[in-house]
Amino acid sequence: MLAAMWCNGSVFGIQNACGLLFVSMLETFGSEDDDKMIFKTAWVSSLSMGMIFLCCPIVSVFTDIIGCRKTAVIGAAVGFIGLMSSSFVSSIEPLYLTYGIIFACGCSFAYQPSLVILGHYFKKRLGLVNGIVTAGSSLFTILLPLLLKVLIEDLGLFNTLRVLCIFMFVLILAGFTYRPLDSSDKDKQSNRFSLFSRKKFSPQKKIFNFAIFKVTAYAVWAVGIPLALFGYFVPYVHLMKHVNETFQEAKNKEVALMSIGITSGVGRLLFGRIADYVPGVKKVYLQVLSFFFIGLMSMMIPLCRFFGALIAVCLIMGLFDGCFISIMAPIAFALVGAQDVSQAIGFLLGLMSIPMTVGPPVAGLLRDKLGSYNVAFYLAGVPPLIGGAILCFIPWIHSRKQREIQKATGGEKMEKMLGNENSLVSSSSEIFKKDSDSVI
Repeated sequence: MLAAMWCNGSVFGIQNACGLLFVSMLETFGSEDDDKMIFKTAWVSSLSMGMIFLCCPIVSVFTDIIGCRKTAVIGAAVGFIGLMSSSFVSSIEPLYLTYGIIFACGCSFAYQPSLVILGHYFKKRLGLVNGIVTAGSSLFTILLPLLLKVLIEDLGLFNTLRVLCIFMFVLILAGFTYRPLDSSDKDKQSNRFSLFSRKKFSPQKKIFNFAIFKVTAYAVWAVGIPLALFGYFVPYVHLMKHVNETFQEAKNKEVALMSIGITSGVGRLLFGRIADYVPGVKKVYLQVLSFFFIGLMSMMIPLCRFFGALIAVCLIMGLFDGCFISIMAPIAFALVGAQDVSQAIGFLLGLMSIPMTVGPPVAGLLRDKLGSYNVAFYLAGVPPLIGGAILCFIPWIHSRKQREIQKATGGEKMEKMLGNENSLVSSSSEIFKKDSDSVI
């Protein structure tokens, strides 16, 4: 659990603190003659976050084939190489490859197994455990802005990236702790999840288990979540630039980014624990609530005229960001069961990569064209509201499917009982006939 917590912290702590790296990249590579520099630089962070999720379907296959431990260790090593090579570039374009693709792909291979391994060890308090693990990224999001501010001012961008490589090296060591359970333990764990089994939906030899999309509730979830995330990553990338432009006299501007991290950690622990008391797929309603507040707070960012008001908005946004993140895995387990959860999470994260990648560059383009972030933040709040509305239908779809399965199962049992009764009557008749013949 602690190793998975470090993984979440290292991977998403660096990603969530990208606002400071974004400003530093603008200062290092920027040119007054280039009127699209914000748009170009935003691609580095958004491509990195998008690739983490885009690789997840492939990572889920590797996790099934070679196990969580090997997948995580190899991924952390690749991430280390990508981040180290990012510290030797001379322009913004090579960062698309080194930071945006190689580093991000390594992070993806390290991250996804950290979610899967928990489901094999924890059942009763899986929500709480996921809350603790995902709180790692919140803890790092709180502390990294302070560290990055000092490192960037004293050492510059490139040496800061080299220092961050230490986090990836520790992540390599953390991956070795994902000790797999033996087969008997896995069977015991999988028997606890009864609704959908591998026999029904996922033949063991299939590499990509697309059959999980036959679970209608999961298919709706896999559409609603990505749709809600088109504006999700925009504040993480552009908030610091917006603060520098709007609140020039404010001190300790990195507190805005830290505020999201602080309450996100609280939200992950709080809602992770609450999720343990919410039955089955009704946990989705917590995500609906989180998307409503995330969308609303995004729209309120341009309306803040005082730095204190912006901090309040960031605190609320962080709280419900933690809610959304902490219950991803428990909902996946509730929808498809333990045997298919690896690829279920993988496919979902892969679909999430598209909006996570597109959102920040579009916001940067709007900023370059309009001269402010106001319209960008207003638009960023719309998709979470739409996606949340779609998720409301999942519990109804799931319960209807359950009733159909129970009805079908009940019919089969009745046919079996009638068949047994008929065979019993037939055997009794035959015995009676034999006894009558013997008497005659």
